Amino acid sequence: MSSSPSAGSGQRRGLLFIVSAPSGAGKTTLVERLVEQSPRLKMSRSYTSRAAREGETDGVDYNFVSRPHFEAMIAASQFLEWADVFGNLYGTCATDTETLLDAGQDVVLVIDVQGARKVRQRGIETTAIFVMPPSFDVLEQRLRGRSKDSEADIQRRLRMARDEVASFVEYDYVVVNDELTAAVDRLRGIVIAERARLNRMRGEAAGIVRTFA
Repeated sequence: MSSSPSAGSGQRRGLLFIVSAPSGAGKTTLVERLVEQSPRLKMSRSYTSRAAREGETDGVDYNFVSRPHFEAMIAASQFLEWADVFGNLYGTCATDTETLLDAGQDVVLVIDVQGARKVRQRGIETTAIFVMPPSFDVLEQRLRGRSKDSEADIQRRLRMARDEVASFVEYDYVVVNDELTAAVDRLRGIVIAERARLNRMRGEAAGIVRTFA
């Protein structure tokens, strides 16, 4: 994948954003709000082998598939990235993402640290954002406040969070989710700035310059 327009089409190719965070840091809620406020930005819908939780809808929250189906997709190299998270498989379909980018849609992947590494290892141009909780104590409070994880699951997520937060240095931007509205504003500012970079605006700017000739 590249960020250049499709050959002969003249259409701007979409930008690929990555948002990662420890479980419980609020990344999905932040990105849902971001997408609501950002025209031409779409959140990628992941595939997962886990069962839908109460209130989740297939094709909206995730594409829920059986584990054998997911494993067949892995074998067919259909994923841009995939990971085993606490025994459940999660992945981003490469074709779905490519279709959106080719159509000029900016796409945001809400994926964990290991998924982000896999995308970067492919040499794909991305803008990567790491969402931090204000502190370990706040993250623990948020995990316990969700009231849907067992104590063992909470402790496992906290152990993983200790490793994940140290990975912020691998990302282009860091956003601290201390207050929802402010954090969404910071994310939106990043999207706006990335869209205005010279290498992405060069064609449009050159066209404007020609009107001055």
